Amino acid sequence: MLRLLAGLELAGPGANRAPTFAAVPPPLPSHRRLPLLYAIILVDVVVGAAVGPVLPEFVRGLRQPQLWLSVGTGIFLGVQLFSAPLLGRLGDGYGRRPIFILSAVGTLLANALLLPVRAGLYFVNRVSDGLTNGMYATARSAITDVSRPEQLFRNLGIEGAIISLGFVLGPMAAGLLLTALQVPPARQATYVVRLALALAALNVLLALWLPETHRQRNGVRGAELRAELARSVNPFTLWARLRAKNASNPGIRRIVLTQVALTLSTGYYFYFVPFASLSALRMDARAISYFFMFFGALSVGLNYVFYTYFADRINQRRAIVWLAALGAPVLAGYGLVGASRPALYVLVTLDCLTLSLIQGLLEGLLARRTTEADRGEIFGLNQAFQGLASFGTTLVFGGLSVLDLRLPWAWFAVCLAAVAWLAARQGPAADAPRPEPAGPAA
Repeated sequence: MLRLLAGLELAGPGANRAPTFAAVPPPLPSHRRLPLLYAIILVDVVVGAAVGPVLPEFVRGLRQPQLWLSVGTGIFLGVQLFSAPLLGRLGDGYGRRPIFILSAVGTLLANALLLPVRAGLYFVNRVSDGLTNGMYATARSAITDVSRPEQLFRNLGIEGAIISLGFVLGPMAAGLLLTALQVPPARQATYVVRLALALAALNVLLALWLPETHRQRNGVRGAELRAELARSVNPFTLWARLRAKNASNPGIRRIVLTQVALTLSTGYYFYFVPFASLSALRMDARAISYFFMFFGALSVGLNYVFYTYFADRINQRRAIVWLAALGAPVLAGYGLVGASRPALYVLVTLDCLTLSLIQGLLEGLLARRTTEADRGEIFGLNQAFQGLASFGTTLVFGGLSVLDLRLPWAWFAVCLAAVAWLAARQGPAADAPRPEPAGPAA
């Protein structure tokens, strides 16, 4: 499928000739492309968020279900170690649009694997969906493609708000469906998966409608693609590539490492479902849906206000330090709520005011260090490291949850404290934008 979408020339007498540059039509104005990009991101998040509350049903019959949920999440995120850089490289070579189409089709097919509700199909879904989940690196590249420098933090911050909105609408749609149709518990997972399939099909149509945002395309030879794949599956090679990027642009490595620490801490997003359903809170699918509706609604409102009115007017790096330092005790507090749902809602409010604001700031700092020629590659490398961190953190919190469901929150708090420490150690170079290379001579 990658070969068909990208038009790779893997063989033949012309395989070694110089790449040709296809004529690219003038781009649409950013105000027309950005809403469509945001719509694709929103629908994709809604699909995943809608299915989230029913995922415990797939492993409920297994021993240590919280561990198997963590394993499934780790598989889903871990395969991005090689898929994200590969898709990012293809996006630089052939454009963002084919990657959006591939990711949308992959999500549709992966969700189809969740019918019927079986543990084995759940794990197959995690693998197949993770393989094409390079969309977010591509999305950030596309948003950066069409954003003026002075709007970059705002536009990437709105992307963060859109993702938060998806976490509202997904559980809301699932909760409304289950309530309106009075679906019995034994059938809830099947109904929600069918809803996700319909939304995933809509996203395929949106991806087909999206105009291209990347104009400096020069193709990718088959040998380059195979080499990219070989490099992507080796963490040491990924580290060497990051060091090479940092040598030409000091500051990238520190930003990526800070995002790795943040990813280790935000593994709690994936732990919330097993924790809420299996701990003393004993929340069912409907209660979990309502909780995420509150979490997402508050987060999207605060993200929108913060990134629209404040993010460009503050020192972003210092803001990351303070937000992470204040958020670490919040994460530790989740492990102490016991059976108190009011305490859970108080903590999630503090969560939205602190650590939930960090991701967009880091993405903005990284985006300022890229150029159009290597944007997809750098975002792909960043997502690969995030995939590796996500895989690692799921193994850690899965193992800790077997000992005690409260222990993973201590791990998440320590990782967020590491974000504050790494951000505090960044020098001024991390805040400076990277200049775009001069265009070709006329």
